[in-house]
Amino acid sequence: MKLVHHGAYDGVTGSCHQLFWEKGQSILVDCGIFQGDDAKQHPNPEIHFSIAGILAMLLTHVHIDHVGRLPYLIAAGFDQPIYCSEPTAKLLPLVMEDSLKIGFTRSRNLIKKFQSHVGRLLRPTPYHQWLDIGSHVKIRLLPAGHVLGSTIFEVELPDGKRVVFSGDLGSGNDPLLKQPASPERADMLVMESTYGDRLHPSSQDRKATLEKILRHTLQDKGITIIPAFSLGRTQSILYEMNAIFEHVQATEGRSLMKQVDVIVDSPLASRFTSLYHSMQKYWGIEAQRLLETDDQPLVFENLTTVGNHREHRDIVNYLADRKLPAIVIAGSGMCTGGRVVNYLKRFLGSPTTDIVFVGYQAGGTPGNFIRRGSEWVFLDGRRYDVEAKIHQIHGYSAHGDQADLVRFVETMPSAPQQIRLVHGDYQPKQVLSEILTQRGFTVV
Repeated sequence: MKLVHHGAYDGVTGSCHQLFWEKGQSILVDCGIFQGDDAKQHPNPEIHFSIAGILAMLLTHVHIDHVGRLPYLIAAGFDQPIYCSEPTAKLLPLVMEDSLKIGFTRSRNLIKKFQSHVGRLLRPTPYHQWLDIGSHVKIRLLPAGHVLGSTIFEVELPDGKRVVFSGDLGSGNDPLLKQPASPERADMLVMESTYGDRLHPSSQDRKATLEKILRHTLQDKGITIIPAFSLGRTQSILYEMNAIFEHVQATEGRSLMKQVDVIVDSPLASRFTSLYHSMQKYWGIEAQRLLETDDQPLVFENLTTVGNHREHRDIVNYLADRKLPAIVIAGSGMCTGGRVVNYLKRFLGSPTTDIVFVGYQAGGTPGNFIRRGSEWVFLDGRRYDVEAKIHQIHGYSAHGDQADLVRFVETMPSAPQQIRLVHGDYQPKQVLSEILTQRGFTVV
């Protein structure tokens, strides 16, 4: 058995891992794009490794740093089955359409041909069931709690050894997602370590922080901008806002929504939200219970979704001219592009603006510069001064923190023989490695 990392071993993005066994056979786990500083180290996204002997690909979830190099993999001649969860199979076409438009082509015909080709390779697979994928290799999928459809893969090799790929693990605090499930055992556990050196605030703390920021937006009639990934974070924020607005109305006898515009300016996020509604059976327990009394927990009064670019431009101008309180959720999550950039250009220089980061900001991205408190930032090659108030709410992270990662290992019925930490910068990996080693686990 041999494990080779084609990305996300010395950094966070570009996840791609290849597991070899006898006679040169292998499986590929994810094939993501590099972002931020990782992209500077890997400027060429083309596939530089041989695809000969790859039995199949295992796709943990649809975030771009796990699937973004899939077009390059197909271009290199990959034509083997791609195993994933059923929600991932439904979400992937939207992700790839957006990715192709940005990095490859806007031709609808070419995009449809690619999607058709990938669709032919996809093998949607239920959770918790062993599946023989050929060559005496079996896989089983477990929920990872990171985004809808995110998966932990158990791989049983012909000699009976079991390798587990965690993918990205959630915290278990997102009501829209099922709890991460620890596997039975592992001869090798390949586990992410994004936040291996820190602890997140509780879900109660994060909601209280968000409510405080929203109330402040009402008071100073400013703009709150939330850069968020179209998949996962946007839906979590909408769900939480719904609860906050209802809480304010119940405690104060008035509707907060009548005083503030809430804008989701991301066509992709809106399409993802619709898909979320269609896959409610995969939601977590809390959200399932809420559905008994509220059949639209991601939709509420005064919620505006922005469609085409003209509408987007009009909304930016409307907010600048009217000077009314508004909350804007827009992509991209790291401010590397997308519609959030236009909001930042217009409102970063205003002291009545609040920027709320709810997810990881990779080194080298504009989001990282702003989050660290930089007095200025480059956006589309131009310098913009930062006068806005900056907030980071770690409790909304789709990644588990140090305690979540340690708990994932310790709750395995049989301790893993070896642990390989991936998907993390040097310090988080080092800190988590030391903690696991102190607790008797072998980190290699």
